[in-house]
Amino acid sequence: MRIVAAYDKTVFFNPASKYMVVQMKTADIMVPPDARSPYRFRDHLIRFSVVGYDLPQSDSVKLDMEGQWIRGKYGFQFQVERWKEISPTTVEGIRNYLASGLLKGIGGATADAIVQRFGPSSLEVLENEPDRLLEIRGITADKLEEIKSGYAESHAMRELMTMLGPFQVTPNTAMKIYEYFGVEAADLLRESLYRLCEVPGFGFKRVDAIVRKSGGSLHDPVRVRGALFYTLEKARIENGHLFLDASQMLKHALKLLNESMEPGEIPVDQEHAERELEAMIISNVVVSNEGNVYLPQVFRQEDETAYKIAQMVTENPKPVDLRPVMEAVKGKLGITLSPRQVEGVEMAFRYNLSIITGGPGTGKSTILRAVVEAYRLLFPDKTISLAAPTGKASRRMAETTGVEDAQTLHSLLGLHGDSDGRKKRQPLDTGLLIVDEASMVDMWLAHQLFSRVAHGTRVLLVGDADQLESVGAGNVFHELIGSGIVPVTVLDRIFRQAQDSRIAYNAKFINEGNSELLYGADFSFVPAATQEETAETIRRLYCDEAAKVGIEKLQILSPFRTDGEASSNNLNAAIREDINPEAEGKPDVIYGSKIFRLRDRVIQIKNNYNMIIYDRQGNQIGKGVFNGDVGTVREIRSDTVIINFDGRYAKYPLEALEELELSYAMTIHKAMGSEYDTVIIPMLAAHRILLNRNLLYTAVTRAKGRVILVGQKKALYMAISKTRKGKRNTLLGERARLYRQEFTRRAFSANETLKRAG
Repeated sequence: MRIVAAYDKTVFFNPASKYMVVQMKTADIMVPPDARSPYRFRDHLIRFSVVGYDLPQSDSVKLDMEGQWIRGKYGFQFQVERWKEISPTTVEGIRNYLASGLLKGIGGATADAIVQRFGPSSLEVLENEPDRLLEIRGITADKLEEIKSGYAESHAMRELMTMLGPFQVTPNTAMKIYEYFGVEAADLLRESLYRLCEVPGFGFKRVDAIVRKSGGSLHDPVRVRGALFYTLEKARIENGHLFLDASQMLKHALKLLNESMEPGEIPVDQEHAERELEAMIISNVVVSNEGNVYLPQVFRQEDETAYKIAQMVTENPKPVDLRPVMEAVKGKLGITLSPRQVEGVEMAFRYNLSIITGGPGTGKSTILRAVVEAYRLLFPDKTISLAAPTGKASRRMAETTGVEDAQTLHSLLGLHGDSDGRKKRQPLDTGLLIVDEASMVDMWLAHQLFSRVAHGTRVLLVGDADQLESVGAGNVFHELIGSGIVPVTVLDRIFRQAQDSRIAYNAKFINEGNSELLYGADFSFVPAATQEETAETIRRLYCDEAAKVGIEKLQILSPFRTDGEASSNNLNAAIREDINPEAEGKPDVIYGSKIFRLRDRVIQIKNNYNMIIYDRQGNQIGKGVFNGDVGTVREIRSDTVIINFDGRYAKYPLEALEELELSYAMTIHKAMGSEYDTVIIPMLAAHRILLNRNLLYTAVTRAKGRVILVGQKKALYMAISKTRKGKRNTLLGERARLYRQEFTRRAFSANETLKRAG
């Protein structure tokens, strides 16, 4: 659907996301009657509601919009998919457009001066001869640069929206493309649309289909480079690889390049692809290190992190006498430490970087408390920082250690709204940094962390090495443990408080590949023959358990998100109707395809550092909701939804609902870093592609009190017997080891020189 209209007024605008609801006016009688404003206006134009991103808020320019009519809770609205400005042609129209505020650097007085000087040619001057604006009194060189920059951005966005129409690109996506390429975006894409393969979200096949349809050549060098780049990026995003072997990369790229051949076309050959890869290496589009091909920023992250780690393990702190301190700690905390736990505490003080790893019930939390208390006694004037990858994990650290200001790593590092981390930041001002759930830290976040660690800071990484790898690329925790240069304490003894729990023992058995699990009240298996029967059984069990313990302490964890009745998405829809059905008088809210009802259980699916948090009385107590935070819909208003995150309340404007999903069920990956009293896990052979020992271990260790497995025993045995296929391509540990050897060699050479001189 296409419609031309002018801006009338803004109903809602979010400056962060650029999402907006505006009223627009048009003479087009094709606006559906249900969408028209019931009020009459002197200009006799039709008013209607439009939703979109970053639409011009000025009636001095008309918009040619493409989109569709959608019916929601707030009536019929036009949802804009693409738009472009229709430039005014009259002097008055040009003046109003320049003065509208749409162009940075031009206000009313400047607009008057430009139109008075150049008349109907004003926009042409801005477009083609902007330096002529210096002819106008009052426009300095600095002012000119501001105007040129603002006009270039506006012009670039208009060009992008027009050019990318066939790709169904939204204004929000166009803005991401603009931010990636800058003001040259349209020119670069005009040379080759395959450059879009560099932008996250644009797959090679999507771009290739349209370019080829418009006559693009199979052997276009830029097409070949696009396929090579996309192969490398896909391996990073989907498989967690930091690099690909050149031969492996060429093999996958050639398959991609020759999939869409027409009859009679000659395929792209190996020599052609090798030639283009070499050109990419020479021009630094990719980096080749001993035959391993990286994206430049990924190579830098791995290399700089390895260098910093080698530095930290080479330069050890001044020794301290822990014996009297540990006696005081044991007395104050009322704890008894095992020899292995004492070893873990001592390593945290003997080295600048150390690791503690172990499964559930092995005493990691006890060590954390001991390390924190010992550091307070030894260094009362120094700062202790506690952080974890997720909000829930950081709050659990605070409860365990008594350090109330435990944070997410993103908060600690000041990464809000700067996903690429390009801003220069100061070193962390802390004496001791403890990072929990360290197995969740990917290469990008590890680089952000270690690049900020100041000289002399002690860093202790804590986690479970047998859990799933980080969602993002890399395998940092495992690489550091396997490097052999970072001191590691492995906790493998299940302590008395966990000995009555079959969960701790079964987690150990699963990790060892032992299928002889212990069953009882806290660990049970409920058989179900089919996926349908499994889903029905889970629904019944969920309702029974929810009645006993409440939905806040209960979680379904499924290997699959969308495949079959026992996937998390389908279980969410079904269980919501069981546990929280639609009812007269019960409010709900519709946002796109999502429906949220009062008392729904929801999960935050991305970090939002600007969300203000309130206590029950409405007092502001902080900021930020984080990926993985689970809460309950407590109130639905006309323009706001209030979510209770375990006593922390957040007010969501309607457009922020895109950051929420139902959470009666979630994927096992999404539950990493969280704990629940009871978890229910479907076990089906239909999920075999994802089932493996690490996945099952991660799911089981999310439970503190009870695990209920539902489905087929053969699927359980399959998961326990199957180790995770494939290994992520990363050389962090090896690179750190080589740097350590180099530092040691230099230190030895320096000592020998001093001896000879002395």
